[in-house]
Amino acid sequence: MHDRVRLTGGSLLGHAVKRREDPALIRGLRPYIGDLDRDGMLHAVFVRSAMAWADVTGVDASHVADGVRIYTHDDVDIVIQPAHMLDQRFGRPVLAAGVVRYVGEPIAVVLADSEAAAVDAASLVFVEYDPRDPIVDPKAALARDAPLLFPEAESNRPFERKFASDGDPLEHAEVIVRQDFVQQRVAPVPMEGGAILAEPDGSGGLLVNLGTQDPSRARNVIADAIGMPRDRLRIVVPAMGGGFGAKGPTYPEHVVVSQLARRLDRPIRWVERRTENLVNMVHGRAQLQSAELGATRHGRIVGLRAHVINDAGAYPTIAASFGNYTIQMSSGVYDIPRIEITAEAAVTNLTPTGAYRGAGRPEAAQMLERLMDLLALDLEMDPVEVRRINYLEPFAEPRTVASGATYDSGNYEAALDLALDRAGWKDLIAERDERRRRGDRIQLGVAVASYIETTIGILPPREFGAVRVEADGTITVRIGGSSHGQGHVTTMSQLVAGTFEVPIEQVTVLQSDTAAVPEGVAGTFASRTLQLVGSSIVVASDSVIDAARKVAADLLEAAEDDLVVREGGVGVVGVPGAHVSWGDLATRAAELGETLEADGLFSVDGNTYPFGAHVAVVELDIETGWARLVRHVAIDDCGTVVNPMLARGQQHGGVAQGAGQALFEGVRYDSHGQPLTANLTTYPIPTAVDLPSFQVGGTVTPSPLNPLGAKGIGEAGTLGSTPAIHGAVLDALRPFGVRHVDMPLTPQRIWHAIQEATRDGDA
Repeated sequence: MHDRVRLTGGSLLGHAVKRREDPALIRGLRPYIGDLDRDGMLHAVFVRSAMAWADVTGVDASHVADGVRIYTHDDVDIVIQPAHMLDQRFGRPVLAAGVVRYVGEPIAVVLADSEAAAVDAASLVFVEYDPRDPIVDPKAALARDAPLLFPEAESNRPFERKFASDGDPLEHAEVIVRQDFVQQRVAPVPMEGGAILAEPDGSGGLLVNLGTQDPSRARNVIADAIGMPRDRLRIVVPAMGGGFGAKGPTYPEHVVVSQLARRLDRPIRWVERRTENLVNMVHGRAQLQSAELGATRHGRIVGLRAHVINDAGAYPTIAASFGNYTIQMSSGVYDIPRIEITAEAAVTNLTPTGAYRGAGRPEAAQMLERLMDLLALDLEMDPVEVRRINYLEPFAEPRTVASGATYDSGNYEAALDLALDRAGWKDLIAERDERRRRGDRIQLGVAVASYIETTIGILPPREFGAVRVEADGTITVRIGGSSHGQGHVTTMSQLVAGTFEVPIEQVTVLQSDTAAVPEGVAGTFASRTLQLVGSSIVVASDSVIDAARKVAADLLEAAEDDLVVREGGVGVVGVPGAHVSWGDLATRAAELGETLEADGLFSVDGNTYPFGAHVAVVELDIETGWARLVRHVAIDDCGTVVNPMLARGQQHGGVAQGAGQALFEGVRYDSHGQPLTANLTTYPIPTAVDLPSFQVGGTVTPSPLNPLGAKGIGEAGTLGSTPAIHGAVLDALRPFGVRHVDMPLTPQRIWHAIQEATRDGDA
């Protein structure tokens, strides 16, 4: 347990400070990789597979113009191994080695002096295939007689785990609800796709501008892959247009471009086009679920049993193990005595899957909340009441639940109460019932969802932060990770400015550059930055202040215990005139051969568990099947909040993406593994006109695991919004007897559900 940092009213901490990052972005002073140009730069365009599964029998580049370079696996023979917890026999060649396993897999790369010339040349490279019958269904991939995508692996199963608490989870059930759920594939669709510019640094090393969420890990993976010492490869992340988890992996294109830049001693740039992005950047979710929830006739849960299969796609990444998260979070916010879950992953001839905002936790929340709604339906009970009688009691110290997870703190009913109050729940129910009574064409649906997630995840539970006081009185902060919209510069500036009592303009934050921050641990993922980097900054700041007090004690001829941080320096308690500035303290420390500098590497003992409750309100046109989200209330508890404005921004973004999964988005393939959603006309993402203005807020239940009491907010919105919106649409369909419709809840799917229910009813 940790003493918590006090967020006082006179401090910048806890206040809505405007983002410091934005002026440079708005004025175009921070370039994206696509804006970067270098003398003698070559442009890379990849030749990609048109087949989902085939042997490559030839690559014909005879029609390519002179002066254009083309490289295949024979020229870049490098294999990237999957995450350590997966079967290592599922390695991925960076350029296809005689076989392709999904549409979009890179087979060759073309380099030319202009992007247009490279695009033209790539279109003139002809690949000869010997097709195979692709596997597009993960269940079929796991069948005993399924052909093997990787014969050396002896199965199509890169991951499997079985978890069971003591006893049959359904033994004492008086009622059991059963349902199969599809967590459909979704594409991350960041504003900026994949991008890299690799260039020789003039001294035998490489400078790589890369769109990545984890500069340190990218440096290590690329350097190791191309056989370069890690300290000779520098990763810089310029402005980056979103990531959502999908820019965590090191992609084959990154390795190929870096290797060839080193070999040719020339800068090479690759910028992913939108269709490339939709078929090649890792997809998210993609989990099949079969679940049973047992309860008493009074609604008390007795147990949960489930079987989940993650579609890993053609080359398994860390996402193949996300069934671990489904297991870990299967208790949700409820007191479930017994749980039994089997989690598997299957390789298929589809685009690989990876982390996507929430990364495995939304899947668990969606499954459990849909089961809770079905339980309430079968028992003819109020869905709110079913949740209330099963909530875990409030707690402020860690407790372990049946899934094996150890939650840090929670007060789940408080979040529900606030969400219902903000939404005006009783009035909503009354309006819904009145529309039903009148038989309106536009029906109302309302639903609530409670969720809990885990942050930090399976990544190392620590991250780097350092603080240094400069001779001019400014303060330099170095942080691990790499912000790509979260506002790390603002948040860390607030922490330091508030702690050292200096204007926020005096704080400089360095990140996203392995030369400036070589010690980064695991990047920006899993809602981990504030609690780990922020806590490291707190630890480092305390060390700097302790050192400054020693210097100040000599200058002010006072006891260290009588010295406090005050007015941009250190002063004597109760003596207004006895004060020395940070600049003077840094100068004096230098004269003594010392520095006012400290590194922090805070490690947390366990994960934190943000939670919340969402209320969704939809209108449903029963003649067309069109469902429209008209209100959404999100109450998310992320512990202590340093900057409420940034937290609200994360809530809004998460809800929008959760709504996208519920109503709009879904990657689709035909039976031959050909993508049907390879552009933004066939893969619809919600825009501002499709969504209402969300009502967001939160309760505050501090975590005892870090000095800030912070938990994480970046992914919370996706966990609560999707099941709430899904539930609201099904609530509107309840008069028709529709029990379940898979996402996305498109007009076509809803209309067909109504027609089938009506036809069955007539029969």
